[in-house]
Amino acid sequence: MSLLEVHALAAGYGDFQALYGIDLALDAGEVLAVIGANGAGKTTLLRTLAGALSLRSGGIRFDGAPIGGLPAHRVCAAGIALVPEGRRLFPSLSVEENLLMGAYARRPGPWNLLAVFGLFPILREFRRRPATELSGGQQQMVALGRALMSNPRLLLCDELSLGLAPVVVRDIYRALPSVCEHGVSVIIVEQDISQALRVAQRVVCMREGRVVLEGLPGRLGREQIAQAYFGTLEEEAH
Repeated sequence: MSLLEVHALAAGYGDFQALYGIDLALDAGEVLAVIGANGAGKTTLLRTLAGALSLRSGGIRFDGAPIGGLPAHRVCAAGIALVPEGRRLFPSLSVEENLLMGAYARRPGPWNLLAVFGLFPILREFRRRPATELSGGQQQMVALGRALMSNPRLLLCDELSLGLAPVVVRDIYRALPSVCEHGVSVIIVEQDISQALRVAQRVVCMREGRVVLEGLPGRLGREQIAQAYFGTLEEEAH
């Protein structure tokens, strides 16, 4: 049985439908990259999986149990944590206080302050500083550490590399194997296709709220990915 099973998922905002019939599965310990252009529905997918957005139809099962429609705090308690786009740190709290906010679910597991400081040593040095005074890359480390503090079984990462220098992106992604070694599965939303292909075991491409391509990174050619990413002229004509 897959750790995560998504069937015919539909979701949106108000009168706008953003996802159409998404089918998806993720095995325990797997790293899945979700790629696609702006507006493809990637962030909406993660927010729906995390319980931050209600699904309209379809189903989500996590570790065999239905979680579609549960509020975000119950999804988190079940073992799913979201690292949101833009980090969304608490500006009035220190680095350490932001990290501790992630532990409110009190799930047992290996991730605590010492473990996060071991993963990102710079955060120990800045633990008393307001989180929003840190650099963009350091803030991203705080956001990732905060999610890990909930001891998730599934980590949802939305645009980890957005707006960051390449050297910082490398540092953040270098920590990913250590996360997976603790039995955490990961879904990464990325616009940086080359980065996604480097870290993922499987890749899904979305376009206009639908999954249009799925496969192993080593078996997907650049032209095949480009056609899925942007669509063909024939498709646009229709």
